Amino acid sequence: MAAGAAEAAEAAAAVAEVGSARQFEELLRLTAKSLLVVHFWAPWAPQCVQMNDVMAELAKEHPHVSFVKLEAEAVPEVSEKYEISSVPTFLFFKNSQKVDRLDGAHAPELTKKVQRHVSSGSFPPSANEHLKEDLNFRLKKLTHAAPCMLFMKGTPQEPRCGFSKQMVEILHKHNIQFSSFDIFSDEEVRQGLKTYSNWPTYPQLYVSGELIGGLDIIKELEASEELDTICPKTPKLEERLKVLTNKASVMLFMKGNKQEAKCGFSKQILEILNSTGVDYETFDILEDEEVRQGLKTFSNWPTYPQLYVKGELVGGLDIVKVSAFHCYSQELKNLTC
Repeated sequence: MAAGAAEAAEAAAAVAEVGSARQFEELLRLTAKSLLVVHFWAPWAPQCVQMNDVMAELAKEHPHVSFVKLEAEAVPEVSEKYEISSVPTFLFFKNSQKVDRLDGAHAPELTKKVQRHVSSGSFPPSANEHLKEDLNFRLKKLTHAAPCMLFMKGTPQEPRCGFSKQMVEILHKHNIQFSSFDIFSDEEVRQGLKTYSNWPTYPQLYVSGELIGGLDIIKELEASEELDTICPKTPKLEERLKVLTNKASVMLFMKGNKQEAKCGFSKQILEILNSTGVDYETFDILEDEEVRQGLKTFSNWPTYPQLYVKGELVGGLDIVKVSAFHCYSQELKNLTC
């Protein structure tokens, strides 16, 4: 019992606590030559308490890393300086400079980031230009990743700031097709894109790799009715379903995928298709409610799975089960050759 208490006390001692901005600045100076991990937390948030336990374990594994917790609401000047808008948030410092960030209670990601920074060490000054070139190449790739790219805080499903939420609402309202990147997931991109685009805030919207602007610009474009001419539109559902049903010579719309069927009927039809040796692709209707409901009307077939050959509906499990299907399985094989 005494040994367990001593171990707990040692773990607690390994994670220091900062209570003022002055103390934090002094800590940055003292730990300049090592990696410093700061947990911005709140005692009322259970996920923060759990992540403090994770920090304690990491402190035991990495004795040369400084782990610190800072109550975000108790030291607002530090929280505001580093744009802490939610807890838990983790900041990583090297040479007194912030080098990385993690938002949210993601223990595996925190562990991975600590290990990566420990193994990478400090970059020599001569490598700075090379790193900048690599980052610019990556940012160029990301801004061109889709015809319309939104860099935002959070995701379209879960925006993590009001401006990002408004931007998503405008794009959806105008039926604009876009992909997104959560800047909270990558501190290097979050900071680098500000310089790359010469635009200091988020969200940022790009079309064909070119910056259009932030929320204010998008609102102006919406008001002048220019937005619809600049951004690509989401295809109408019927057009999308035509493309999907013709994506492969043999297309199966099912619950789950080839590796894991999520209902008995889908599992049975997979077994039949696999027994024929036919090449086919699958679409998981559980991941797209619009397709799931729309395909029922499009094909006039109310249930799943649904099998299509060259864009034409063959039928569901009952149709595929009949012996006639096996009679033309060789023809299907020829279609996919």
